[in-house]
Amino acid sequence: MDGKSLDLTAEKIAQLRSLFPEVVTEDKIDFARLQDFLGGNLAFPGEHYELSWAGKAQARKEIQKQTTATLVPDKANSINFDATENIFIEGENMEVLRVLQRSYFGKIKMIYIDPPYNTGNDSFVYPDDYAERLADYQKRTGITDEEGFLNKQDLWRKNTRENGQFHSVWLSMMYPRLYLARNLLREDGVVFVSIDDNEAANLKVLMDEVFGEENFIDCVIWKKRYGGGAKEKYLVTLHEYVLFYARDINFVDPIFVASSEESIEKYYKLQDENFALRGGYRTHPLEATKSMGDRPNLVFPIISPDGTPILPKRQFSIITTSCSGFCLFSSRASTHDIVQDFDEMQVKAMPLVL
Repeated sequence: MDGKSLDLTAEKIAQLRSLFPEVVTEDKIDFARLQDFLGGNLAFPGEHYELSWAGKAQARKEIQKQTTATLVPDKANSINFDATENIFIEGENMEVLRVLQRSYFGKIKMIYIDPPYNTGNDSFVYPDDYAERLADYQKRTGITDEEGFLNKQDLWRKNTRENGQFHSVWLSMMYPRLYLARNLLREDGVVFVSIDDNEAANLKVLMDEVFGEENFIDCVIWKKRYGGGAKEKYLVTLHEYVLFYARDINFVDPIFVASSEESIEKYYKLQDENFALRGGYRTHPLEATKSMGDRPNLVFPIISPDGTPILPKRQFSIITTSCSGFCLFSSRASTHDIVQDFDEMQVKAMPLVL
């Protein structure tokens, strides 16, 4: 080993060599030959969809840089150092991500990132000149003190809205970090990134580029506060967001939230002959009693065990072509579990227990 972090450029060339061995010669890429293999599946500069900003090319170069930094154990401030399975790392996150590339490449199950929201009042690390040497950058920004420890007072710098490249600076800070974070994820790994309205739109497009828009799972909206606000000029801002992406969505298992014991005891009180095997159950109305309007596609017969068709007085609350309702209840309850009561048609629902 040369004492440096993983060479991502060499890693990508190796991956390309495994796919197209003919286009790599003496560790150089023959782009003309690669173009022959790809045929018409090429995007030309300025003629394809992408998020662009001032400094993006320099941000790409930041990804390719290596580091000779190492992680130093702090046993004096650690608890149960030799037996613990947890690691807390303090350091400038870009350097730490570089250090982790070699040992944790493709091994992390889940990553959560809470970045600066770029409100105009928060501060974060960003170099003005991406071409400068790391030692010069550390000296200029005061990342470390004379003994080599983090200088927390001088590490952060404010990105104000008066900055002519306000959004570009933030994107240049986020891009290489998201890229290196993705390298650490396993095939079934996922990443969550918190954000608010200041950069939510830009972050979504940026993560589509880094992770692939096909690996977008959801944008989780959470309520950060209740009530009004005297300082709000227009509408009260109540929500923030968490963007949820997969490393490769084809390897991510479906997410189910099991019922709590408290919920099971509260709602699933009824018992039948299968109680010992399945536990309790509750009934769920099949008719839509609070629908605002008529839905002809929700009017259809359900055939009971004796062959009698059952029709709703108005309409059902489920659609036969969707598993969002009917399949959920029928997955553990057969048609024999349907209560043949025309005044209160219901179906058994079992709690989800993992």
